Amino acid sequence: MVSEKLEGVLKPVARGHGGVSVCHSKNTCSLEIVRMPAPERVILPMQQHIGSPCTPVVKVGDIVGVGQLIGDSDKFVSAPIHATISGKVTAVGPAKIANGAMVPCVTIESDGEMRLYEGLKPPKIDTREDFIKAVRDSGLVGLGGAGFPTHVKLGFKPDSGVDTLIINVAECEPFITVDHRECIDNSWDVLSGVYTIKEILGFKKVIIAIEDNKGDAFTALQKIANDSADFDNSVELMVLKSKYPQGAEKVLINAVTGKKVPPGKLPSDVGVVVMNVATVSFIGRYIKNGKPLVSRSLTVDGSAISEPKNVRVPIGTPISKIVEFCGGFKADPYKVISGGPMMGMALADVDVPLIKSNNSVLAFAQDSVKVKKERDCIRCGRCVHACTMNLIPTKIKDYAVLEDAKRLEEIGTMVCMECGCCSFACPSGIPLVQYMRLGKSIIREAGEQK
Repeated sequence: MVSEKLEGVLKPVARGHGGVSVCHSKNTCSLEIVRMPAPERVILPMQQHIGSPCTPVVKVGDIVGVGQLIGDSDKFVSAPIHATISGKVTAVGPAKIANGAMVPCVTIESDGEMRLYEGLKPPKIDTREDFIKAVRDSGLVGLGGAGFPTHVKLGFKPDSGVDTLIINVAECEPFITVDHRECIDNSWDVLSGVYTIKEILGFKKVIIAIEDNKGDAFTALQKIANDSADFDNSVELMVLKSKYPQGAEKVLINAVTGKKVPPGKLPSDVGVVVMNVATVSFIGRYIKNGKPLVSRSLTVDGSAISEPKNVRVPIGTPISKIVEFCGGFKADPYKVISGGPMMGMALADVDVPLIKSNNSVLAFAQDSVKVKKERDCIRCGRCVHACTMNLIPTKIKDYAVLEDAKRLEEIGTMVCMECGCCSFACPSGIPLVQYMRLGKSIIREAGEQK
């Protein structure tokens, strides 16, 4: 917790509705990020982002270097894929990813050299358009978990009214600490990225929003900012009270600025852009060295992990190899999750590859996983109180059971961001967030039939 008096820090006003207090369990917050050796093989899915998948531009037998383009698309909402190790392309075809789907992938067998692609060089940036193109060429997507192509988010028009940039350091999910460590281990990159984006895109205000359980990370950023000759009042730090889901884009915007993003609208529609701190830090490095997004940091933790760590890993590394680097399983894993325990995805297979948007791997033994026995709703209203989107989860559940697409749409089901607060708060153990997802699928199917 932040215990010292913080001078010159923005104090947020209590705003918004809902949210829950979770056990943060930030066990790895004091562990510096360590780099994992290159694996013998990587599997690189052509769909690692929101939007259109890429098409492979290499073939079996090709020799590739780290950072070489291996997949791309001519669609705007997409992000290119690059080789994350050097070696030979041994397969181009379907492979399984975390959600169980079979998608086109490029498999590379390592030559053990981690040889950089000879064409890599820092991008030449003279204009706003040069910068957006450079961000796209880097293959960057949101590293906080969403996976939205960054060049699309930053591609707003200069006269669109977007004037505020929020740097998201909330990291409100339990266990995950890589954003925390990014602020400490790479604080110069964070501030470099902030000022680069601010200067080129013309943001009038930048707010670095950090939760109050990351005092050392805040201190590191504040020190670097104060030591920087370029630091001015247009870049400020704000300490937020720790609460889940504080890091959700719309929730964070409301907490920081008081603005509410209307249903169906984007943050840019209210003049705001939100970027994860690791995304900004990557831009700070990429502008200097020209190395595209070929690795990422993630937290590996949980009661079944022998040696919890924060690790830097080549994208495409099988999750089983990452666990092996962390000492393997010390107990039979009852549940392995890609992402956080609130919004992450349970894995049926640990041999699936790490993708750009994975920020953690958590593995839990059976004795540490408590599953509530589902009972009848007691009409307590806790799910309504917890919902940050002001929905009535029990009503959505009822209409989902009835498969009533019209009422599901009218009651605002599509507004749900699936944060899981309703399920967490429910004393009857009703899996409300699953009913939210079911309700959304019913609405989509009804729309397709029309």
